[in-house]
Amino acid sequence: MKHEDSHQHVHHNHNDCIESALSTAEALCVQQGQRLTKVRRRALELIWESHRPLGAYQLLAKLAEEGFNSAPPTVYRALDFLLGAGLIHKVESMNAYLGCAHADKAHKGYFLICDECHNVMEFDYQDIHAALVEKAAHQGFELRAETIELTGLCAKCKEQSAGANA
Repeated sequence: MKHEDSHQHVHHNHNDCIESALSTAEALCVQQGQRLTKVRRRALELIWESHRPLGAYQLLAKLAEEGFNSAPPTVYRALDFLLGAGLIHKVESMNAYLGCAHADKAHKGYFLICDECHNVMEFDYQDIHAALVEKAAHQGFELRAETIELTGLCAKCKEQSAGANA
């Protein structure tokens, strides 16, 4: 599970990601008996336009530029819908939203966040999740929510840093 950045893959096509996200969203909405309204659809597209997390106020400004009803409650309702449907993740430490490449499978978002370029990569979590649930249960604790965000340097920035120090 990974959100790939365009500078990591020269031939990466964001439009493919956006189209895939929209078709998944439409299918999930049909399954859940929900509607992918114009504002929800456009919010999802805007979040997917970059593989970097997008803040609510950045989203609000972009929607306003395009003539949408960009009142904060409207935008937050759209974000809540997209989160609830599993179509986006919230990166808590950045208070921003990221498109989910695996929205068709229910899962938690676990992230690697680069301190330099601010790219966020989602990583596989099954073994970590199982260990957390087990450790919590051992303490008699029922785990209801979890956020795991690890910060450091991505491979590209680490390579650039090593090159600059050489």
